[in-house]
Amino acid sequence: MKSFFVYIGLCILVLLASWSCVPHISLNGATIPAGAKTISVAYFTNNTTLASPTTAQRFTEKLRDMVSSQTNLALVKNNGDLQFEGYISNYNVAPVSIQSTDQAASNRLTVSVMVKYTNTLDEKQSFEQEFTRFADFKADKTLSAVEGDLLTEINRQLTEDIFNKAFNNW
Repeated sequence: MKSFFVYIGLCILVLLASWSCVPHISLNGATIPAGAKTISVAYFTNNTTLASPTTAQRFTEKLRDMVSSQTNLALVKNNGDLQFEGYISNYNVAPVSIQSTDQAASNRLTVSVMVKYTNTLDEKQSFEQEFTRFADFKADKTLSAVEGDLLTEINRQLTEDIFNKAFNNW
């Protein structure tokens, strides 16, 4: 009888030990590194001449919202177990479809963000990469009239790409 309880105790101990060694999976499919408790998202600066003054702030807040809502990690100002930092590297408007009258039928706003992700618990998971997304708008609209909506969509796409690269290894 004593050996039965020893056997059960060892099984429980092995299960607990093996469970603590695997990465934690969240409900959204993200793999949070084992041992990670905090995450920091530094303010992303604007290194372009065309972006509006609020572009970097809006992007930074969207990325902070994304990691807060999609993980159980505590968001800290700096030195998190997982860290994001970077800058807006490109902000460009260009025509994308030309009509027979040599006028643009639509324009494209393209935004690129250079991201440095540091995983202090597993340096092999860290990366530095530029992410780019765009949105089109009709040429009869001015950029200032549609910029807010376009940036909302572009920032959503960019933050999803960054999140997936960091936590889903895409």
